[in-house]
Amino acid sequence: MRTQAILLGILVVCGAPGQSLHAQILLQSAFPNLSFIKPLDLQSPPDGTNRIAVVTQPGVIYIFPNAPSVSSANVFLDVRDSVHDVGSEQGLLGLAFHPRFAENRYLFVNYTSKPNARTVIARYTVSNTNPDSVDKSTRLVILEIYQPFSNHNGGGLAFGPDGYLYIGTGDGGSGGDPANRAQNLDSLLGKMLRIDVDGSEDGRNYAIPPTNPYFGMTSPRPEIWAYGLRNPWRYSFDSTTGWLWAADVGQDAWEEIDIIEKGKNYGWRIMEGLHCYNPSTGCNQTGLTLPIWEYAHNSAGGFSITGGFVYRGAAIPELYGKYVYGDYVSRRIWFLSYDGVNPPVNELFGTAAGGISSFGLDQDKELYVTAFDGKIYKFIWQPPTSAGRENPVQSYSLRQNYPNPFNPGTTIEFSLPTAQHTTVTVYDMTGKEILTLANTELSGGVHRIHWDGRDMTGKAMPSGVYFYRLKSGARLETGRMMLLR
Repeated sequence: MRTQAILLGILVVCGAPGQSLHAQILLQSAFPNLSFIKPLDLQSPPDGTNRIAVVTQPGVIYIFPNAPSVSSANVFLDVRDSVHDVGSEQGLLGLAFHPRFAENRYLFVNYTSKPNARTVIARYTVSNTNPDSVDKSTRLVILEIYQPFSNHNGGGLAFGPDGYLYIGTGDGGSGGDPANRAQNLDSLLGKMLRIDVDGSEDGRNYAIPPTNPYFGMTSPRPEIWAYGLRNPWRYSFDSTTGWLWAADVGQDAWEEIDIIEKGKNYGWRIMEGLHCYNPSTGCNQTGLTLPIWEYAHNSAGGFSITGGFVYRGAAIPELYGKYVYGDYVSRRIWFLSYDGVNPPVNELFGTAAGGISSFGLDQDKELYVTAFDGKIYKFIWQPPTSAGRENPVQSYSLRQNYPNPFNPGTTIEFSLPTAQHTTVTVYDMTGKEILTLANTELSGGVHRIHWDGRDMTGKAMPSGVYFYRLKSGARLETGRMMLLR
């Protein structure tokens, strides 16, 4: 299904570099008075304090209030004495706060170590007297992975909705994965790992989740969640669907986006994107999971993908549900719409001011960009001016239902620019009306309506494709959804 989706996908491009198809969405400097040396990660501690933490490649994490007027940042953690940073793909590369950070004050970092350049996943604890300072003496090494080369070290960390820590690892470097580590299930390189950092067993400072595909084994390695990755530099969980989106950096020709699932093989080095790599033709694709999207190394694409997030904030209705990602080299930013059923739609937003190293979210799920010009940027919504209101429905939108496919229920979300009489109706494949979910006056803004998969009599509908129609004023739009019993 995903192969078909990408081949039938839609690419929307803008007329000139830097020109946006979304006139009301802007990317602006979030903290004009701050600048950092090689910022490459942005996180917000989940403790309700509305702070921003910025990770820099040389080995310093800064923390500060989430306010545009902030003029200084506190040194949260300085591990330059432990970090091997040679200005390439090594250094302090990632940060993740424990889901229960407000209780245990734990944070986890991913860095390449001095002097042996291993990937180190370590836990630290914030000082119990100063919330803006980490106690370096609390370091606990969770996992170390030998790196044969200086590139393709991965670098991301993310806790899933299941509470486990996911670690994306590169294939070990050089070019073309010469030792075929990404396909080797006895190696932790070229993988998405999944570990339980709240447990310990067999002499390790972590436990293996019992739902991992190779749980209870020594070969393949039980830490492995998925494999066949080249260098998943940045990945993230969609807070609504739970999907794990990963942008896998390509070799010489193609960059790709994958939805990472348990036990699946994403093809490297057999394939690069949708194309045979080793061998260059006639490769055996049996058992491989292909990307949902790819782009080429050319003037319209880029050369090093930087993964982002599915936007679930409230400030930019037009962006809701789209996966926002970019390219470090070309500095382009795109919005990708994908629901697992319909073909993906990719839209070019514009070009950032600096090399795009990462994306990040604040506590309200609003979206930021870290760039190697030293600045942090934020996506904002700018309402149309009075001169641009000839079209009064610029913020009218019907979004893809979520989850989709679904069982037993799903949510349909839409936005209205002004108060209007609105109906939302569900139909089956034959055009027969199943039920009306709404038929009333609704205010301007974002609205969510739940369908429990039943008709107007309360009977559960069978598996199949259904349609939902939104009629508001003179606007009429339809979406497609899939119920799986």
